Amino acid sequence: MGLHPGDRLTGPYDAVSARLDTEWTEHRPAVFGAAYRITGSVADAEDVTQDTWLRAASRESLDDIRDLRAWLITVAARRAYDVVTSARARRESYVGPWLPEPLLTGPDAAQPVLVDDTVGTAMLLVLEELSPPERVAFVLHQAFEVPYERIAEVLGKSPAACRQLASRARRKVAATGEPRASGRASRAEKQRLVAAFRAAYESGDAAELMALLDPDAIYVTDGGGKEFAARKVMAGAARIVAIMLRVSAKLTPRLVPADVNGEPGLIHVRNGRAFAVDTFEFEGGRITAVRRVLNPDKLAGIRARGR
Repeated sequence: MGLHPGDRLTGPYDAVSARLDTEWTEHRPAVFGAAYRITGSVADAEDVTQDTWLRAASRESLDDIRDLRAWLITVAARRAYDVVTSARARRESYVGPWLPEPLLTGPDAAQPVLVDDTVGTAMLLVLEELSPPERVAFVLHQAFEVPYERIAEVLGKSPAACRQLASRARRKVAATGEPRASGRASRAEKQRLVAAFRAAYESGDAAELMALLDPDAIYVTDGGGKEFAARKVMAGAARIVAIMLRVSAKLTPRLVPADVNGEPGLIHVRNGRAFAVDTFEFEGGRITAVRRVLNPDKLAGIRARGR
């Protein structure tokens, strides 16, 4: 159709266009947010958001839709469900650890983004372990308070079955404990730890990095087979520090603070080009996980922001 959000339609669609002009800006963060939480991909979420707008804009009338926000979210969720179902096969053959595509939040965000504890990297990794129906049911009900009757329309199941899916998903998420543990640290504490990590990393201070990392910390790198990265999760502060400083000495990056997935993070820049993004987990005043995305396909959005 060649339409884009904000384009005006003519003829019988004037009323639809007028309502979308008025309400789309308000609802877009929720539409994108639902799609991103379900797919774990900024690029896929942008495509789903565009498809959702086109679906709304192509209707002859929106008069029968009382709650446009809920309708848009469920349209986006149905499309995202298709995307994540097909993506699972691709991820089974993914080279090395898979991490969600980093999402800039806060003042660096390209568009307003709804941020809560379901958009953090740790939570997205937990959601990745759920089946697609469980993931959709959990995201829609937990993050967006969509009633089970509407979730049933997305999944093609009964409301009772969707309630069971969401309940099972909540039990699985609760069993991990990881997102809750990281969430107990205050934002000021997280910012302090990330700032100290940045200073120690750039200066090559092994002792300070060792003090910042939990002894049992993990280090995960996602190169997707396109950039050099470890193909297994590394554990242990001493091993992590040795590897990190070896890489830093070779690349000499500049680390730029940024709000990533609702938390303090770091963007690695070399020769004016962003080539990696770090997100962190915290507990007990230390960093318990460093997750680094190096796959260039997952950094396109960040490069587009001029980082």
